[in-house]
Amino acid sequence: MKLSARNVLPGTVTEIVTGTVTSHVRISVGGTIVTAAITNEAVKELGLKVGEAAYAVVKASDVMIGKD
Repeated sequence: MKLSARNVLPGTVTEIVTGTVTSHVRISVGGTIVTAAITNEAVKELGLKVGEAAYAVVKASDVMIGKD
């Protein structure tokens, strides 16, 4: 797998919550949960299953910071 994204985080799928069109896929990366919203079709094509290894790939043009 070759990607232009530089932030490729290996982890384990911990949960897949399927909606009407999209799914929320949660991946544990070193104990931190990263959540991605992807299409149900992508979940099926990738064959994602809880407990399996996967990568969280982060490619963003903006990074936002928040503070209370």
